[in-house]
Amino acid sequence: MNEKFEIILLEEVWEFIDKLEEKVKDKILYNIEKAKYINDPKLFKKLDEDIWEFRAKYRRVQYRLLSFWDKTDGSHTLVVSTHGIIKKTDKVLKSEIEKARQIMKKYFEQKKKNQ
Repeated sequence: MNEKFEIILLEEVWEFIDKLEEKVKDKILYNIEKAKYINDPKLFKKLDEDIWEFRAKYRRVQYRLLSFWDKTDGSHTLVVSTHGIIKKTDKVLKSEIEKARQIMKKYFEQKKKNQ
């Protein structure tokens, strides 16, 4: 089975994951890896036109890693994960989506400078 995309976890995601208990970390990382191979909205879901979320649920707690696509390199597709949140409901706050959008904007600005 071929990978559909490569995943980059930004520093804020690693800081979020590092604070979680080991079994939760394992579940999140397993779901991310699985999402690279299969199209399943229970693992990776579109929130709006630009922002997606990796999803994991452990002991009735929902963990989300907000992300966006980087298709600027013709050779491969990246999904960049911006930050993580813990949710009690299915709805993602607009402020979290906006935070991911701002990180995405900075990412592409920096990428353009480095070219």
